[in-house]
Amino acid sequence: MTPDQRPRLLVLADVSRASVSTVLREIDADLAVWGKRVHHESSAADTPLSDEIDADLAVVVGGDGAVISQARRLIGRNIPLIGVNCGRLGFLAAFDHASLKRFAADVFGQHPPVRDHMVMQVTHESAQGSVTTVAVNDAVITSGPPYSMIELALRIGNVPGPHMRGDGLIVASPTGSTAHNLSAGGPILGPGVGALVVSPLAPQSLAFRPIVLDADPGVELELVQGNEGTTLVLDGQQHSKLREGDRIAIRRHAQTIPMVTRPDEPFWRILLERMRWAAPPVFR
Repeated sequence: MTPDQRPRLLVLADVSRASVSTVLREIDADLAVWGKRVHHESSAADTPLSDEIDADLAVVVGGDGAVISQARRLIGRNIPLIGVNCGRLGFLAAFDHASLKRFAADVFGQHPPVRDHMVMQVTHESAQGSVTTVAVNDAVITSGPPYSMIELALRIGNVPGPHMRGDGLIVASPTGSTAHNLSAGGPILGPGVGALVVSPLAPQSLAFRPIVLDADPGVELELVQGNEGTTLVLDGQQHSKLREGDRIAIRRHAQTIPMVTRPDEPFWRILLERMRWAAPPVFR
């Protein structure tokens, strides 16, 4: 690769975190070699990035939460994200310094290995008006204090569905299916599946099971009965109070998030090796 063919890099990192600052110091010199121009921005804020910033690749230094928050900032700009892990699991932040070096020719080449991740468009309609935003992993309606059961009315594909009474509900993208949804007993979706998964939280009815549905019509939810603390939580990072009568519509967003993948870690291998999928019991 000639110097003129090297990509322009946007580095997003919260240097106030010691672990992030340490990793950034380790990789900064290499990034200057792999990219023909390197621009640094803080990932601490969730504000939109300036239109003057022009990049071919975005390097996000942090954990999976940082990758998710920066994916929302970059929605619609079609800049592939490279996640460099400073957290624990590193499901989305798949690289470390050693693997970046090992695969630098591919990652920073003209055709990096990219997987497009579906994201969700979430519209919250209330007495105060309508607000539309983006969720990468999931949209969760949770009961909140005083933690009595809430009731949600579902509408699926423009058809009235069941009412759900319980602690809340998770609507997850394929990316988010391995997060809160999985912990709540929901299924794992392959990254290329154009679907949403809806999983109840502690439902009163044993008959209410997780479902997988077409992401294009999506699902609409109405809060029939709530608590003072009932909240809509997006990606575990953005919170909106809900009141009875509020409606939330969730469907596929028109844009996707391109993420650079590790050639040696396809999706199903990550499940096997990092998340211990179907790991057998330990016999002593």
